[in-house]
Amino acid sequence: MRSTTGGRRFDAVLERSVVRVPATGLTHGHRYRVSPGRIWTRERGLALALLAVVGPGVLAGLSDDDPAGITTYSILGADFGYRLLWTLLVSTLALALFYDLTVRLGCATGKGLVSVIRMRYGAKAGFSSAGFLILANLGTTAAEMAGIAAGLEIGGVSRYLSVPLAAAAVTTLVLAGSFHRVEVVLLVIASVFITYIAAGILAHPHWGQAVRGLVVPDLPFRRHAILVATATLGTTLAPWGLAFIQSYAVDKKLKPSDWNFERIDVIVGAAATGVIGFFVVVACAETLYRSHTHINDASNAAVALAPLAGHLASTLFAVGLVGAGLLAAAILPLSTSYSVAESFGKEGRIDGNLRTEPIFFVTYIAMTAVASAVVLVPGAPLVPILFLTQAVNAVMLLPFLAMIAYLTRDRALMGELRIGAVSAWAAWATTALITVTVGALGVFSLLPGH
Repeated sequence: MRSTTGGRRFDAVLERSVVRVPATGLTHGHRYRVSPGRIWTRERGLALALLAVVGPGVLAGLSDDDPAGITTYSILGADFGYRLLWTLLVSTLALALFYDLTVRLGCATGKGLVSVIRMRYGAKAGFSSAGFLILANLGTTAAEMAGIAAGLEIGGVSRYLSVPLAAAAVTTLVLAGSFHRVEVVLLVIASVFITYIAAGILAHPHWGQAVRGLVVPDLPFRRHAILVATATLGTTLAPWGLAFIQSYAVDKKLKPSDWNFERIDVIVGAAATGVIGFFVVVACAETLYRSHTHINDASNAAVALAPLAGHLASTLFAVGLVGAGLLAAAILPLSTSYSVAESFGKEGRIDGNLRTEPIFFVTYIAMTAVASAVVLVPGAPLVPILFLTQAVNAVMLLPFLAMIAYLTRDRALMGELRIGAVSAWAAWATTALITVTVGALGVFSLLPGH
């Protein structure tokens, strides 16, 4: 027979260790509902709160590992082995910092990046930002479609089949899906990046050399080495990624109270980006670099891996390339659609439709269709298009970083989410570093030599 005193003590402990959810449930933003009156442990309550905000950081981070990024990592590993891995660590830290700042800005203001620019600097600045983003994002979206085509062509699928199907798939997803459904599908697509981890492990890398390359800076003073290093440092952060993560956080209806949990999502997304890049580099370093095999893009790397690391590693690399292209091909037009809608003073919503959000959805359809058409044009000058895209991205990135660093210190704008002196110093130092790398990239791109 249990004593009355013991029973009261047990009840008191139980009362302190659970969270009783009210019958009204959770209604704030895009949340997962809880059954009325259901009892959750405190740990389950925290997990539920974290799940409610997951998405912006993970999707923005992993979409940065697009075919162009995978190509950069592949060339880095194939041409320099483990020596330049440290540039990946630096770029990952920069990515985490500025994605955190843009999410803060979105949570604090309830507005996307172009909306904040329009509000602070006028409609002309808003339209100019959106116009440059359209130009840059169109070329980058074409590159994503080209990555999908290259990955599937390894398996014998014609680009005249793969590109239209990919364009139709991502457009149908966004047009017909709710916010939650779109987010879940994109997160599922993002899971394909695990293939790069598997490909890296199958290459049997020297982990000690890899870790040393990650933490010990080493830079051969040659034009090609400096180009690859500055490309990794200077192009990891892209204007479309900054615009997407802030607008997506606003579309998800995140508030200042969500920021602590969303920060975890941002850090996990940036870390995942770095981890994927790490395994791409080590896969190519341990195989292509040791066999003195030179490549021009990620699809070359996938083919070249077969005799060196096995057909499974090669297949996994190609599958990862297709998945990376699909994720980025869905997110880049979203970033553009948000920005164009915001330039007209509206906040785009995935939960809307063509009738309620015509600017948002027409922009998405047009971006996807034009980018796909460019890839399918025989003899299309994709390399000059990509060069122009990178140039526009570089020009836009620097003022974006400076504005974000400045605006997140504005107490009237940010309220309780205003960044402190240490974060501000880190933001301006990172901006200065990326300014130097972008400038170096431009100079060394024009210089002749090996």
